[in-house]
Amino acid sequence: MNKLTFEWPIRVYYEDTDAGGIVYYANYLKFLERARTEWLRSLGIEQNTWLEHRIGFVVRQVQMDLIAPARFNDELTVTVVVERLGKASVVFSQQVLHSDGRIFCEAQIKAACVNLGQSGEAVRAVPMPMEIFEVLKRAN
Repeated sequence: MNKLTFEWPIRVYYEDTDAGGIVYYANYLKFLERARTEWLRSLGIEQNTWLEHRIGFVVRQVQMDLIAPARFNDELTVTVVVERLGKASVVFSQQVLHSDGRIFCEAQIKAACVNLGQSGEAVRAVPMPMEIFEVLKRAN
């Protein structure tokens, strides 16, 4: 079964780089997060709507391999592929690629669906609302 790949373009700004002019490693996490957010948005899932109901997704696990340095003004593509969809979590495979196809970063991200509770309450894992689960299942 071929998995669907979502792609999101990002340009490297000066603020994304370190003193050597290369992307600071932590900023790859921002690029990956933005692509996942835009993927959800492309599916009609607006996170702010679910946050109003105290439902959110939190990153539980990150495995990231920084293969080559991206530099200031590079045009990048960040990909999102769902590797595994569970009732309360989703595992993504993601890449950050140069416009010429070179791979800069590969990552596997596990995100858990949580009930954010009220102030002072514990955040706890919960099954995804069926509306979200069904959309993600169809998109996989």
